[in-house]
Amino acid sequence: MDKVSVSLFIVVLILGLMFLFSLRHIFSLRSDVAFLKSQRQSQSTKYGQITEQFMPWSSNFPYDPAKFRFIGSPIDGIQFEEDKVVLMEFKVATSQMTSLQRHIKRLVEEGKVTFEEIRLV
Repeated sequence: MDKVSVSLFIVVLILGLMFLFSLRHIFSLRSDVAFLKSQRQSQSTKYGQITEQFMPWSSNFPYDPAKFRFIGSPIDGIQFEEDKVVLMEFKVATSQMTSLQRHIKRLVEEGKVTFEEIRLV
């Protein structure tokens, strides 16, 4: 092998190693981005959970906050009025109801919500 071939081999080898390190760095960045997205979603969820506990005391809450009972899951709470009982789910920004929350809403709309008294003897 002559000197030119050895030099060319070394250059190709170095470029190949640089490419492999670049790929490794790119995949490392992808996992960092995925982690940051997960963290942002987690913070958004925590913000929503904290916010929903104070919703009954916000200026645009249409009922008496003293008559609201926080449940937390699967819906946020129940508002007890003189003429009705309101199941409530608070949402912030673009958050959506879960499939269970949509199902509960459907049950209410279909009149499939009842009251039962259970006595323990």
